[in-house]
Amino acid sequence: MDTAATSSPTATGTAPAPSRGLRLLVVLGALSAFGPLSLDMYLPALPALARDFGVPDAGVQLTLTSCLIGLAVGQLIAGPLSDRWGRRVPLLIGLAGYMAASVLCAFAPNVTALTGLRAVQGIAGAAGIVISRAVVRDLYEGTAAARFFSLLMLVNGVAPILAPVVGGQLLRFTSWRGVFLVLAVIGAVLLAATVVVVGETLPPARRRRGGLGQTIRSFGALLRDPGFVRPALAGGFAFAAMFSYISASSFVLQNTYGLDPQQFSIVFAANALGIMLLGQGNARLLRSRTPHTLLTAGIALCAAGGGALLVSVLTGLGVVAVLVSLFALVSSIGLIMPNATALSMSGHPEAAGTASALLGLLQFALGGVAAPLAGLGGNGSALPMALAIAACAAAAVAVHLWPVRRS
Repeated sequence: MDTAATSSPTATGTAPAPSRGLRLLVVLGALSAFGPLSLDMYLPALPALARDFGVPDAGVQLTLTSCLIGLAVGQLIAGPLSDRWGRRVPLLIGLAGYMAASVLCAFAPNVTALTGLRAVQGIAGAAGIVISRAVVRDLYEGTAAARFFSLLMLVNGVAPILAPVVGGQLLRFTSWRGVFLVLAVIGAVLLAATVVVVGETLPPARRRRGGLGQTIRSFGALLRDPGFVRPALAGGFAFAAMFSYISASSFVLQNTYGLDPQQFSIVFAANALGIMLLGQGNARLLRSRTPHTLLTAGIALCAAGGGALLVSVLTGLGVVAVLVSLFALVSSIGLIMPNATALSMSGHPEAAGTASALLGLLQFALGGVAAPLAGLGGNGSALPMALAIAACAAAAVAVHLWPVRRS
């Protein structure tokens, strides 16, 4: 159903004035980018990190998976806490924890320690992701929320563009340890910006007073609501397809197709630019199209990219066909995520933090399962990545079409 498309432009909060709204957009976009910041910046360093620690590629990829799991678990913690205590305090605590964990990652003595610290880093950084969505839901609903989430893509889309490029350039002067120190500095800058720009959007009268039991009941209510589950799962499988690309592309494109770290970072940035472009196109199209219609278009593009990638790898069409397929797949996220997020959160203004947390859990949990499967081929084959991506894209299509067939 697309009832959210006709909802009023603002939710129970008060929409900010234009000048403050622009500052809020920039800061919330940066906060929602903790995922790509934490995951993408050191992607060009993964092969070197594996050599430094003397472990196989799959062992290094576990540091990605552990961070992803941390991002999922952290959202389950920060989201409900923000419904009870307000948005601002949990957000500031999470940012401070992210800074500390990033510094500790830089001095990790072995891959086991780094894997554990990456989980802590993800848990802390999750506060920025989940609470930024909740703040938007406090202020907007329906098509207005989908449009604001699309605008966030313009801001947080800079992170996946710049992160691998910066990471690749940093490796010319420092090791992967220096990358984590840069992440700590970014955390400090965002903490300062949040203190100045992000006010409290959940007044005490609207906060939830229940404890763990209330949180569990809220999760249960959300999981029983098809209006939440269907767009959340469709977006989650699309996210898993993209994360399969994130976790394996460094090895596949560098070791199988011969790209160097700088070339890989440029390719990665071009794909992220595709997300930004379609995200901005989505914001304009929402003036005449519903979020459900645009979500359908995004999932179709995701499936086309995943299918073309699998065919390209199976038939040996070469690196150009692989790169074009990946561009289509990754760009589709610019259509999928704003609309899936707005549709899944549209019916739960009273528990925006909890809904945002469960939405994030589905996305990152599915991505965490897909990531190691995409890397099973080691250095010699792109097929596991292509299979994982195609399977996730097909699952997104199946979930999205299921309610249509049942209606």
